[in-house]
Amino acid sequence: MRRDRLLVAVTLVTLLAADVHFVLIPRLKTWYHLSREICACRGDNVSLGNSVPTTDLWLLNQSSTLVSAEQDSKLERLFRHSLYNIRLPELGPDDLILQHEELMNYHKRKMTRWERLKKFYIEAAAASNITIPDNPVNFDPEASWLRFHLGINRYALYSRDDSSIDRLLKDMETANVISADYTQDEKALKGACDCSQVVKPSGLHLKLALKLQDFGKAMFKPMRQERHEETPENFFYFVDFQRHNAEIAAFHLDRVLDFRRVPPVSGRFVNVTGEILYITHNADLRNVFFTSPANNTCFFAKCLYVCKSEYAVCGHPDLLEGSMSAYLPGLSIAPRISIPNPWIRSYSFTGREEWEVNPLYCNTIKTLYPYNSGNRLLNIIDMAIFDFLTGMVCSHLCQVFNIYIISKGFVISLFSCRFGRYFHDEMSILAPLTQCCVIKRSTLLRLELLARSEYRLSDVMRESLSRDPLSPVLTEAHLEALDRRLEHVLRTVGRCVKKLGETQVVVTDFVESQRGTTIHPATNNR
Repeated sequence: MRRDRLLVAVTLVTLLAADVHFVLIPRLKTWYHLSREICACRGDNVSLGNSVPTTDLWLLNQSSTLVSAEQDSKLERLFRHSLYNIRLPELGPDDLILQHEELMNYHKRKMTRWERLKKFYIEAAAASNITIPDNPVNFDPEASWLRFHLGINRYALYSRDDSSIDRLLKDMETANVISADYTQDEKALKGACDCSQVVKPSGLHLKLALKLQDFGKAMFKPMRQERHEETPENFFYFVDFQRHNAEIAAFHLDRVLDFRRVPPVSGRFVNVTGEILYITHNADLRNVFFTSPANNTCFFAKCLYVCKSEYAVCGHPDLLEGSMSAYLPGLSIAPRISIPNPWIRSYSFTGREEWEVNPLYCNTIKTLYPYNSGNRLLNIIDMAIFDFLTGMVCSHLCQVFNIYIISKGFVISLFSCRFGRYFHDEMSILAPLTQCCVIKRSTLLRLELLARSEYRLSDVMRESLSRDPLSPVLTEAHLEALDRRLEHVLRTVGRCVKKLGETQVVVTDFVESQRGTTIHPATNNR
């Protein structure tokens, strides 16, 4: 009898526990979130205290309706937020880098030349008893990489709702590779380097230019280090390897921040034998391949990065993972200029730059062209925040399309990498922000948004990176470091606001229309 009572009691307790877990707790969570949304209108600032009340009030008032996490993803909710749907002015011919007819004619000429040279290469290789496959090229006017090039405009490399970007990522992951070669900057060196130099003239990352079957082009950076391997603390920033997974993560972070200044990057497994060795037309590249004692196919670069074959990269036995970065339009049709970053670092063991010893350095920069008007300085500060989040110390060059050198064009981020140390936050990267104490209003609002639990930077980055074929791209420690560094940025802005006032620190770069839902960029001449 007692045993029956015990069984009944256990059954009742189990049912009660199930009811609490599956019914009561979810309802309490829903009520809790709703109550927080209702209280949010009081203007409590979750990131900067009471330093920026107007900015935070706008952010809270403009927040999209909170949807249950079980029904909707944080990333999708983030991209539906009004801050990620700012309506730009209608783009005219002068706002686009390229025109359709110009781009098509250019690539038709390139394709004709490619077919002619390919025939020559195949004949020359046959005379040397080398077989090079004759891969057909399918030039598609609607190819994703052409759509990407045509979408580059005054404001960003691509639009938020540009569907060709996701297509381009997929194409770089799966499209057939028809040619492999060294990149142009490496060819310019012609194999010359001085192994006594600390800093090599072409960087520290072995990279190749791969041509795809639809005539698209991507830069392949192979894996040199495992994801969990940290940069040794005694390494100088200018001798550290770039990481292929950091290239991927930088693109996703750039999109999450809504900067859209990093060219699309996708992970990919490349067969180094079938997709590089057998199809390359470059004899120098073909000659650096060898088979390791573990029977893996390896290759290295001839004295462009390091002077020993011990630094080669190897497949397993042929497959090698790496990043595929979409090329920008050729310099002949979309010329760009590289401008030294005002906060460039010293590439020596002992030297120091002026900004490292002069806390008033920004006062001088503000008087110099082109930082004394327009938004160039604000874009440099955006780039500094982006670099700080990734741990990118040596961002020494800024690239700008020639037609936007004088006007308010954006700064292209082509050297996105690092994520080398999750345990260390290099505060000197934030020098442009700490010394100038100015920031775009739109940038600050998005940073505050990503600091909130409904979105949280690490959560949306984890979700975004999960879509890459090389997932997991970052370790959890690096994702957590993003949240920590974001708080550092917001605290820095808070100190500036406390010192100078909001109107001097937060620069309005867009205005809300009278309809209350459409937002248009505002002209800033600060």
